[in-house]
Amino acid sequence: MAIVKPFKGIRPPKDLVEQVESRPYDVLDSEEARAEAGDNEKSLYHIIKPEIDFPAGTSEYDPRVYEKAVENFKKFRKNGWLVQDSKEQYYIYAQTSCLPANGGKEKTQYGLVVGAYSGDYQTGVIKKHELTRRDKEEDRMKHVRINNANIEPVFFAYPDNATLDALIMKYAATQPEYDFVAPIDGFRHQLWVVSDDADISLITEEFAKMPALYIADGHHRSAAAALVGAEKAAQNPNHKGDEEYNYFMAVCFQASQLTVLDYNRVVKDLNGNTSEQFLEKLSKNFTVEKKGAEEYRPQHAHEFSLYLDGEWYALNAKPGTYNDADPIGVLDVDISSRLILQDILEIGDLRSSQRIDFVGGLRGLGELKRRVDSGEMRAALALYPVSMKQIMDIADSGNIMPPKATWFEPKLRSGLVIHELV
Repeated sequence: MAIVKPFKGIRPPKDLVEQVESRPYDVLDSEEARAEAGDNEKSLYHIIKPEIDFPAGTSEYDPRVYEKAVENFKKFRKNGWLVQDSKEQYYIYAQTSCLPANGGKEKTQYGLVVGAYSGDYQTGVIKKHELTRRDKEEDRMKHVRINNANIEPVFFAYPDNATLDALIMKYAATQPEYDFVAPIDGFRHQLWVVSDDADISLITEEFAKMPALYIADGHHRSAAAALVGAEKAAQNPNHKGDEEYNYFMAVCFQASQLTVLDYNRVVKDLNGNTSEQFLEKLSKNFTVEKKGAEEYRPQHAHEFSLYLDGEWYALNAKPGTYNDADPIGVLDVDISSRLILQDILEIGDLRSSQRIDFVGGLRGLGELKRRVDSGEMRAALALYPVSMKQIMDIADSGNIMPPKATWFEPKLRSGLVIHELV
């Protein structure tokens, strides 16, 4: 059963939250962070991407950069830009967005900010669906270890729970602690503090009834936080198991509320094929239908949209090319990887190949068209998004999804709450 606990969050005063909060460290590069921070000394980028405090070109993995993160974290606290709550409590975090995947309608999803138990990650109660890379794990481990804190949360899903939903709605009807519309994405972000002892107990008890929690986004941060917790336990001769380092910060959303967007592919070449040869080879495993110059989005699972030479095509996988009984083999990311990227284009390792790039669905089909029309890329492939149920089924089965399979929006804002490991 899932173990969570409340914690004494470190967070900005209400009047400073919009100066402190930021996008997550891994959705922008160093120069974008430098530009977004500008002359704002209170921006969290000074802690999560502190290379911006060094000359352009300084590696984000430079030892001085990690030391700067610690220095800036201490500075933020000393200056009162981040203040620790006096009581262990939970927090409710809401995101309101208008996404094409939701028909352009306004939608709000509500998450509970909790201390998730590191041991649950090690035993598989916290389930993952992606592989992690050791170099990225090590980077986040250094950041957690040196700051002795989870500066940014991970993004979990949990099975729908009517009791927790009612509790959340009770708070949502009240005035939030934070309420702002973020720049760049234009999404609304709200936060409530759950300080009532009865409500705190209820949240802990309801999570204890759940057989599993699911990592939606933040596999590397989850792995890093769990590994640092294990390190600290091994180094403490008086370890009891209830120390704060045994927990890491997660925002947990009801699975049914989450929106998974398409995660699309652009390729630099056709592996020596002409356009006609490529389309001919596709016809072996797909019915190929030309759709014209107007953007065409996949309408259902096992349909793909191809953009090539200024034209859109619908590719529908033929029967027998996938296995509905196989939780991996039925996925469109697997079908496209096997039958197009590997068999025809001979692109093997999607994580390392320089011949392919990936475009999150929030950028739209227009971004695929732009990158092909510019000559940077030769063709683009748009996929129908996986469902949250598929993600949970794969995690439950112990399988791992193919690389670059999911794209969640909205992304969590960083800097609303920080979890200290002491």
